[in-house]
Amino acid sequence: MRIRIRSFLLCAMAVMIFVGCAEKSKTRIIKLGHGLDTSHPVHKAMVFMGERLAEKSGGTMRIDIYPNQQLGSERECLELLQIGSLGMTKVSTGVMENFATSLKVFGLPFLFRDREHRFNVLESEIGEDFLNSSIDKRLKGLTFYDAGSRSFYTKKPIETPKDLEGLKIRVMESQTAINMVKNLGGSPTPIAWGELYTALQQGIVDGAENNLPSFHLSRHYEVCKYYLVDEHTALPDELVIGTPVWNKLSGEQQTWLKEAAMESSEYQKKLWREAELKALEEIKAAGVTVIQAEKEKFREKVQPMYDEFSKDPEMKQIIQDIQAVE
Repeated sequence: MRIRIRSFLLCAMAVMIFVGCAEKSKTRIIKLGHGLDTSHPVHKAMVFMGERLAEKSGGTMRIDIYPNQQLGSERECLELLQIGSLGMTKVSTGVMENFATSLKVFGLPFLFRDREHRFNVLESEIGEDFLNSSIDKRLKGLTFYDAGSRSFYTKKPIETPKDLEGLKIRVMESQTAINMVKNLGGSPTPIAWGELYTALQQGIVDGAENNLPSFHLSRHYEVCKYYLVDEHTALPDELVIGTPVWNKLSGEQQTWLKEAAMESSEYQKKLWREAELKALEEIKAAGVTVIQAEKEKFREKVQPMYDEFSKDPEMKQIIQDIQAVE
């Protein structure tokens, strides 16, 4: 009798172990690589997304996050997505315009009236169309993250476009960003984000343009002591998944992931606003002079960009659609 009971218990344990291993093997793991520091609001939002996805999927889906360019630059991560070697990444729409021409519109200076207008556009059908605009390049957007407004920071004070003349300004690998700096009189210089601190130190560039939290967290304020609040562009970050990975997910898994991504976007908005206020306070404490720009002078200089964009009927319509959003 004891032998039978013992045999039964051993069989039961074996079944439990087998089922446990089977369940573990069913866990869908998605690798997410990005170039931001772990203290960045976007990274924290991605961690939140992973937690929500695990809850929604009952632990059958997991996101493994690799920050700080462990898996490559934004461009390199996108290329890994396209071949299925990486699942997801965060990328600026300024870089994504190289894969979907409609996203060039985000690089137009002073496109949005204010913060509320920007969110209303991104969360509308227009925003969803943008997210799907790169599917033919094997890249699908899941949601947008707030990246605030971008302004100039330099080693010497600037107040007007004339002050930018002759200055080498770091820009992303974006033709729209290059054209913007040219229109404002500066000399645009594309440099990878991870190389910018050294480039500023060594005088390869005289300044750059980015949002407050990025200026703060990158410690670029140690080199550039002037921050001009002109808020020329507001390029959101985009959370992207490669279609080789997306298409392998079931419909239910896709829904869970999309919902988790959108929830993380809402969570990130609050984190971003807090980060902006903290960054402003701390760069001032570090000796940075914050200058309020006369924005109208900058708008006048970039009007030719709107004229050029309007020559393309599709881009002209996109601009009109964005401007029509309340």
